Amino acid sequence: MTPPLLALKDIRKSFGENEVLKGVSLEVQPGEVVSIIGASGSGKSTFLRSINGLEMPQSGFLKFEELSFDFHAESRFLPTPAQMQSLRKRVGMVFQSYNLWPHMTVLENVIHAPMKLLKLPKAQAIEEAGALLSRIGLYEKRDSYPTRLSGGQQQRVAIVRALAMKPRLMLFDEVTSALDPELVHEVLVLMASLASEGMTMLLVTHEIAFARDVSSRVLFFDKGVMAESGAPEILRNPQSDRLRQFLHRILHDGLAYGAAAAKTA
Repeated sequence: MTPPLLALKDIRKSFGENEVLKGVSLEVQPGEVVSIIGASGSGKSTFLRSINGLEMPQSGFLKFEELSFDFHAESRFLPTPAQMQSLRKRVGMVFQSYNLWPHMTVLENVIHAPMKLLKLPKAQAIEEAGALLSRIGLYEKRDSYPTRLSGGQQQRVAIVRALAMKPRLMLFDEVTSALDPELVHEVLVLMASLASEGMTMLLVTHEIAFARDVSSRVLFFDKGVMAESGAPEILRNPQSDRLRQFLHRILHDGLAYGAAAAKTA
C-alpha cells in the first residue's frame, strides 16, 4: 500500500479553556481531495491551520513525507524552525481573505516566494509565473496591483501564488467565503481543474455541491471531533442526525455552484 503523504494522529488544540480539537486523526494519500465541512466553531479551520503550523497543536503527531513532528510539550521531536520552513515550502495554503501583498503587482506577488525560498533565477520565476497566469486568464493583469482586480481574480492569483511553489499538498480555507456569489464559480472551476490533475488537496468549504463533485472523501467536523467521514455519498445519505441537520441548513450554499456548473457543462 502506498504510504500516506500526510498523517495526523490525535491532534489536540485549545484556546484557553476552549478545546477546539479533541483528538483528530487523518491520513491523506497522494492525489486525494479531502473536503472538510462543519458549522462555524467546529474546529475545521483550526485543524487545517495546524497542518502547516499556523496553529501549533498542544499534543498529537504529524508526519509529512520524511518530516515527523511530536507536538507534546515534553517531546524531543518538536518541530524546529528549519523543519517548519521545509514543511511550508511543500504545503501551499490559500485563505478566504486572499492575503496578496498590496504593494506588489500580480507578477511580483507570484514570483516573490519562488525566488526567495526556492532560489529560482528571476527569469525562470517570471517565465513560470507567466505560464500560471496565462492558465487562469490573467496574464494581461500581471502588472496590475491587487486593488485593481475583482475578488475572484484576486483569489485566483492567490491560488497561483501558492502553485508557483510547486507544492505537494494544497490547503484551501473557505476560499470562496469572502466572494460575491457571481465570483464563486470562477474560483471553484480552477480548484476543480487542480483536483482533476491529481493535486493532493484538503479544503474547508461550505460549497456542498462542489465537495460532492470533486472529493475523494468528505469529513464532517462537529464540536472539535470528526463526527462522520466517508465517500462523497455521505452528502446524499448522511448517517448521523447531526450531519443531516447541518446539510439541511446550508443546502442553499451548494445550489449556486450546481447551477453555475450546469451552465458550463
